[in-house]
Amino acid sequence: MADLVGSLNVVFNPEAAPPALPEPGELLAQSKWVREIPGLHAEAQRWLEFAPGHRAGLEMRARSIATPGMHPQGFLRLAETAGRTIGAAAMWATADRARAAYRTIMTGEPDDSRVRDAAKRAEQVVRAGGPAFVKLGQFIATAKGILPDDVVEAFEWCRDEADPLPAGIARDVVESALRKRIREIFAEFDDRPAAAASIAQVHRARLHDGREVGVKVRRPGLHEDFEGSIAAMALLAAAGEGWSPAARIANVRGFVELFSQLVFEELDFRLEALNMIEVGLAVEHAGLEFVRSPRPMPGMVTDSVLVMEWLPGVRYTDAVKRLDSTVESEQLLRLGIQAILEHTLVYGRFHGDLHAGNVLITPAGMFSLVDFGIMGRLDAHQRAALVRLVVGFATEDTESQLRALVEFGAIPKTADLKKLGAELDAASHADKGRALTYEMLADSLGRVIKILSVNGFRLPKTLVLFFKNLLYLNGFAAAVAPDANLMGQIEPIFQYFQGKYAGKMNFLSSGAVVPESSS
Repeated sequence: MADLVGSLNVVFNPEAAPPALPEPGELLAQSKWVREIPGLHAEAQRWLEFAPGHRAGLEMRARSIATPGMHPQGFLRLAETAGRTIGAAAMWATADRARAAYRTIMTGEPDDSRVRDAAKRAEQVVRAGGPAFVKLGQFIATAKGILPDDVVEAFEWCRDEADPLPAGIARDVVESALRKRIREIFAEFDDRPAAAASIAQVHRARLHDGREVGVKVRRPGLHEDFEGSIAAMALLAAAGEGWSPAARIANVRGFVELFSQLVFEELDFRLEALNMIEVGLAVEHAGLEFVRSPRPMPGMVTDSVLVMEWLPGVRYTDAVKRLDSTVESEQLLRLGIQAILEHTLVYGRFHGDLHAGNVLITPAGMFSLVDFGIMGRLDAHQRAALVRLVVGFATEDTESQLRALVEFGAIPKTADLKKLGAELDAASHADKGRALTYEMLADSLGRVIKILSVNGFRLPKTLVLFFKNLLYLNGFAAAVAPDANLMGQIEPIFQYFQGKYAGKMNFLSSGAVVPESSS
């Protein structure tokens, strides 16, 4: 891959100011896709104006609740949770897991028995703790490559669908939020949810004009439940860090803070509606005709209800059984990689939770993206740093990777980069010079995250989401085209970007990388 990147004839120019990202407002103004639905343009404009301040407020609230302190609801929820578990599982699960992690970090050998025992007790905590703890379990279950496999596997049950709301509750929520009777809103409404999860469930329905839609309904009472549960998690994390050096090394409190920021945004469906719009605008502007995202229905979006287009497709893990040939599967994989990189590196906006249930494949081989509760956003400087990180990884340049992480804000400028570089080089020594595989990609990312955590650094939310998407990509590749060669996929993708953005290459680096001929 180093030869491939070198063939692009690019050099870094750290002094160049990164150009601005494409403005969603400007993309919205010229969008035919949005204007196809009357009233959506005006509503999307209101969401664009409302969202930044609202997100900032939610982040402050989430950080406050995730900071260990005298939160009465946290102690109450902790007592309730501990009371529903065997013995003191709620208190000891964190300590045992931390001790097992400490042994793994110090000796390089996993303490399998302690990890398994801790995971079992942690599962008791999650099952007893309610929706917020289940959501945390889902977050852990998608962290393969970042957390120990035994811990991830112990929470795989959290990926399963949750029990649906009692009959009639979803109708009540919709009617209360939209202030109309169901029959006034929909010509048809299926009371059986098409999917049910810890935060919401989705029903199929049909509008009076014949359009088929999905109706996402938030479970009642979640704000209060999540605030109390996250305060309890913060107390557990603080206690675990007090008991164990490994818990401090793993930065458990930082993990709870990250989780709280993500989940508080996910609870507000107005933000999710805007996420759909922003990704859809990027898809439209980039001309990615093989990707679709649903459009929200104007006048039918509140913080607790979201009515949107119903998109066709099945989970990619199911779609793979219907692919006709290896060529078709490798083409699907290439398009998936291309879309992820183009959304992230060109537009600075990307779907933040690309697990199999959120990536649907249609019979025609198109991607339908669903569930936009989690979204990654980059500013121009972060985009430049991220590209330097990707190119540094591709060229096996550890120093460039670390400097990019400094620019991104993941590592303080005062950090000993020489020491960190030596640790990264030692951890990745066995992979040097080998052909890149999907497994190596996942392993390499996991090592970077682990070393940063061991050194006490907190990865920014957006960087964590990007890393997770690359790990999801590993799973996508394993399901869709397990025998595909990663290098064989990356070369045409680089060529695609070089041809599409020839002569400027600013999409790659936001000004930090320029063609050699113009330097």
